[in-house]
Amino acid sequence: MGEQAPGPAMFGTESSLSMFLNTLTPKFYVALTGTSSLISGLILIFEWWYFRKYGTSFIEQVSVSHLRPLLGGVDSSSPSNSNTSNGDADSNRQSVSECKVWRNPLNLFRGAEYNRYTWVTGREPLTYYDMNLSAQDHQTFFTCDSDHLRPADAIMQKAWRERNPQARISAAHEALELEDCATAYILLAEEEATTIMEAERLFKQALKAGEGCYRRSQQLQHHGTQYEAQHRRDTNVLVYIKRRLAMCSRKLGRTREAVKMMRDLCVFQLMKEFPLLSMFNIHENLLESLLELQNYADVQAVLAKYDDISLPKSATICYTAALLKARAVSDKFSPEAASRRGLSTAEMNAVEAIHRAVEFNPHVPKYLLEMKSLILPPEHILKRGDSEAIAYAFFHLQHWKRVEGALNLLHCTWEGTFRMIPYPLEKGHLFYPYPICTETADRELLPTVFHEVSVYPKKELPFFILFTAGLCSFTAMLALLTHQFPELMGVFAKAFLSTLFAPLNFIMEKVESILPSSLWHQLTRI
Repeated sequence: MGEQAPGPAMFGTESSLSMFLNTLTPKFYVALTGTSSLISGLILIFEWWYFRKYGTSFIEQVSVSHLRPLLGGVDSSSPSNSNTSNGDADSNRQSVSECKVWRNPLNLFRGAEYNRYTWVTGREPLTYYDMNLSAQDHQTFFTCDSDHLRPADAIMQKAWRERNPQARISAAHEALELEDCATAYILLAEEEATTIMEAERLFKQALKAGEGCYRRSQQLQHHGTQYEAQHRRDTNVLVYIKRRLAMCSRKLGRTREAVKMMRDLCVFQLMKEFPLLSMFNIHENLLESLLELQNYADVQAVLAKYDDISLPKSATICYTAALLKARAVSDKFSPEAASRRGLSTAEMNAVEAIHRAVEFNPHVPKYLLEMKSLILPPEHILKRGDSEAIAYAFFHLQHWKRVEGALNLLHCTWEGTFRMIPYPLEKGHLFYPYPICTETADRELLPTVFHEVSVYPKKELPFFILFTAGLCSFTAMLALLTHQFPELMGVFAKAFLSTLFAPLNFIMEKVESILPSSLWHQLTRI
């Protein structure tokens, strides 16, 4: 029984395919591969821009948001997902609360430090967002509804709202022409004084005026809500002045005097019940000054009071606690010896303290180990963010260097923290999961023109960026080879297309061998 001859459809398909391949010129292949490379390159550029700006792939986002419901994906609004939705909402609320921006307890003087940096380098160390937050703070701290009763305070109320620095300074001088105004002296000390000594002189004048206002409002505070608000404002002014005077003493080398003033402020803060006083975080100034004196026993006493589970943490508290525990073992610590004999109890406590600090703020070690360059700290910080890491390392790097072996112990152990934290960061180990909003807030607080914001966790490149990058590179290489070797690439292209259509030809042969030739002839005619 002989084999059945191929039908007319088979010969027609092969002849048409062969004719089509023979009519393709090398220019067609160059145009095809070049156009494919261009399109994939444009997609790659757009995907990369979208990822850098929004942190996700545009193609993946469209697929999840629009295509999956059309293809029968799970509806996120269904009752079965209500618990998940509630959990996501709780997580979002937690992230929002953790992304609150705080005033930097160790912020520099705008005139004597920030402006001097601008004069020398030509760079602006503060962002508009940061300075706008400071303006809002000043209006909250230094103004009240009864300012219109005192002409100097009425002028200063407008001055704190003024955006132009020279206009603010002029208004402060105008207020001082009417009377000794404490807030006017504060503004001049912060923005006009070009040295710390000049700022201290102005703050001492502010203290004299502020104490007089505080005593008068203290006697009248129970006469009505207006007088109570005025007394609250005078209390904020007095605490702010004393804190800045203590910082002036610290900067001018009179550290013991600064410690005494900060201790008195901490007691005063505990005695008063005004919520704004807690925003100053004076205990962090005290910790830094005590570390400068190497008074580690008093540092431990302050930590015992403020490193409490019910109180909000900070990088200063967590890393200072780690430094004290590292100090007990760091001078004799050797990673080789520890790997042979294991960690002692004291070494284990130090390592756990470092892991705790790194989990709270993972950006700090790179600054302490000088793997990343420091800049001037902003006036506001985001806890657990890059801004807080800069503010901490700017003042505390010297204290870590002073403790022998502390940085070596940190270098050997800090990366081990990330093996303990679940990934993706759906939950934390010792703290809440790391908030996802820190990068956006830090980009507003830090001068990104000359500082690369530290991001945690590092964002992995989405699949579609890698795919389009590979596709663009592959098609560009094909276009180049086709342009350089048109004859050879034409042969390869025809061989590739013939191989590609081989399974289809095989299937058609099988179909023709099964179906009767007359039926197949009728089908092909249709």
